[in-house]
Amino acid sequence: GKQAAEYLAYELAAQGIRILSGLALGVDKAAHEGCLRAGGKTFAVMGCVVNFCFPRENYRLYTEIEATGGIISEFIPGTSPVAMNFPMRNRIISGLADAVIIAEAREKSGSLITGDLALEQGKEVFALPGRINDPLSAGCNRLLQMGAAVCLGPKDILDFFGLDTSVTLRENKNSENR
Repeated sequence: GKQAAEYLAYELAAQGIRILSGLALGVDKAAHEGCLRAGGKTFAVMGCVVNFCFPRENYRLYTEIEATGGIISEFIPGTSPVAMNFPMRNRIISGLADAVIIAEAREKSGSLITGDLALEQGKEVFALPGRINDPLSAGCNRLLQMGAAVCLGPKDILDFFGLDTSVTLRENKNSENR
């Protein structure tokens, strides 16, 4: 999931698409980093106040995003990053996004909350398929079964936005150059 998120974010950012995520460890972090490597603009939606980096391990990334993109929060000063804030954060992510890409999700995960909210908001939801026996793919596979669009590479997203897909994309070592 992290490798796919980094690859997709890099390629999409290189084509001028802004990347929005939640600064969480794993897939979120990889998407932000891929975007920054491509010289793109990325935005982190926080589950706490904007001047508090959570998780702390992402502080370097937080400062980079703050300098080149943006940090977004609806929470008032003094709000701590508690579990109940993250579904609210996911609502903001899906609300600001033109499309949502789910790269990895357990059967019950925050990513699926974001996907469900995006569908309710009339947004396009893409999911990366995964192995049927992998718990980290169960949520994405279920989204696909329910009608989410399949994302096999950046070309699928570029096609959705009607952008030129004849551009040269960085080779993905794990799949065809879609």
